[in-house]
Amino acid sequence: MSGHIVVGYTATEAGNDAVALGARLAAASGSELDIVVVLPADTRSVITPPDAGYDHYIEQQAAEWLVQAAELVADVVPVRTLIRYGDSFAEGLGAAVAEVGASYLVVGAANGGGRGRHRLGTVADELLHSADVPVVLAPEGSRRIDPSSGITRITAAIGTRPGTEALLHASTALAAATGAELRLLSLVSVDLPASVDTGVIRIAGAAHAEDVLAKALAQLPDGVEADVVVARGDSIEDAVTQLSWEPGELAVVGSSRLAQPRRLFLGSTAAKILRELPVPMVVVPRTAPQNQEGEQR
Repeated sequence: MSGHIVVGYTATEAGNDAVALGARLAAASGSELDIVVVLPADTRSVITPPDAGYDHYIEQQAAEWLVQAAELVADVVPVRTLIRYGDSFAEGLGAAVAEVGASYLVVGAANGGGRGRHRLGTVADELLHSADVPVVLAPEGSRRIDPSSGITRITAAIGTRPGTEALLHASTALAAATGAELRLLSLVSVDLPASVDTGVIRIAGAAHAEDVLAKALAQLPDGVEADVVVARGDSIEDAVTQLSWEPGELAVVGSSRLAQPRRLFLGSTAAKILRELPVPMVVVPRTAPQNQEGEQR
């Protein structure tokens, strides 16, 4: 993949989770890591005069935090640290992503998430409704996984919504770049509209899921192989907990159909998966690959 991966850093355990996961992804894909701290933009009210001494102190503190963050993974992957400014953390990160041409943006879970689980904070939530590159969510505890351990498997979660082609393109590219195995996960049997009778789901769900997986397999590039698995359970959350997940795995989901072209929007299915997922989640924009870039599906 070679390129840049941006980590949105805060001097917290969640920030260290994001750095560790970003380094693991960068090392596995041959990318460089950019750790970014976002400070408030200089948009003070005229009522409050600028305080140069305070601004200098904040910048110095941010620089110290970045040194500490870089030291965590400097022996694993090339690291660059950046201080950027924005009216919001998400805005500053978006500008940093555009500046370095990053392929992925990594952020940590909010404080309070259970071990190996996700809890979205305001920054992650904003990014998942605005970013134009895949956002990687690091669950609590990611910092405890050795960054040099690599990425072992990529699981692409395929539901009933449009956008499968973009999801498969992103998943196969990520698997190829990291040397990971590829697994296709069908959520069809537990991702049908609420109005569908449960009896119909039981009868038709398995057949429908197999059909979706067969079509997805047919879309894979020549020479790319993938394992397939059908999620089973009374709900999406139940199905996710019953699946096997590897410590070095990444789950990849597509953006909601409500997203604008080249933007993310976390849909209800992805949000349900996120609540129970014990591994990092990658949310990819619903953009077409290569020459169809930017076209909404």
